[in-house]
Amino acid sequence: MVRRAGYLVVLAALISATAMAQQGQQIQASSTIYRPTTAAESHIYCGGVVAGKHVKPDNYVISGADSNNEIVFTQFDDIFINEGADKGVKVGDQFAITREETDYDPTAWFEWQKSLMNAMGTYVADIGRVKVVSVQPKTSVARVVLACDTIQRGDAVEPFAQRPAPTLKSEANFDVYAPPSGKAKAMLVFAQHFSVLSGAGRIIYVNLGAGQGVKVGDYFRIFRYQDNHHETSYQPASMAYAVYGLGSTPRPYKWDELPRDVLGEGVVLRTGPNSATVLITNSVREMFAGDYVELE
Repeated sequence: MVRRAGYLVVLAALISATAMAQQGQQIQASSTIYRPTTAAESHIYCGGVVAGKHVKPDNYVISGADSNNEIVFTQFDDIFINEGADKGVKVGDQFAITREETDYDPTAWFEWQKSLMNAMGTYVADIGRVKVVSVQPKTSVARVVLACDTIQRGDAVEPFAQRPAPTLKSEANFDVYAPPSGKAKAMLVFAQHFSVLSGAGRIIYVNLGAGQGVKVGDYFRIFRYQDNHHETSYQPASMAYAVYGLGSTPRPYKWDELPRDVLGEGVVLRTGPNSATVLITNSVREMFAGDYVELE
């Protein structure tokens, strides 16, 4: 009986170990990270662009269904636009909804931010995409099929155009101490919605564009020189090597004598004459307006 009981204990242990191993394999398989090969539709059609000389179209959002209760419109809502059969609009036509946006905060995050933004042009945000479901002589009803933001009365209505979906490269060979590429260099001027903080999956705008040979699908490396002093946020001088009580070096080192902090990289979604809309595909730490970028 004792020997039989021992066999049963060993058998139970083997069954348990096998079950645990199988469960571990299932967990490992289910936790495999899916990495897309192309940029998502929400990034391609919601990234916006900084246009050089943007001409605001004559067509706009008038209002929408149930406007006594709805003050803004979003996914699957019906909106009314000031263009109808007399302008050739047909059921099934698609339009892009855009809006010129301005940063009303007078504070500059880094020394040259405002002047660079002015030189880049007008920021035109992608608000959504609509599909015409009913046509009247001078107006049309369009259903929101993609909402990047809430649609407002007066938002611009433009003909919808397909945009290329750039290929995303593998992160396997990403080098956090990559040497300079020797190609064109610029700055991360601001992020979407005029924010200053960015990371993977966010949209940023840099001051290099089609006029400087940048193309959709190009990659930018985002990096930071050690011991920068052009940010307006508080930063002690020589923080990298001369703060009291934390040690020092026999001599101060200049920013161009030290390895750069490579923060991540991103792919170009759209270009303006002097700007590029970039999706951050990989980041090892947070990025701020005022960090540098270079073409890879």
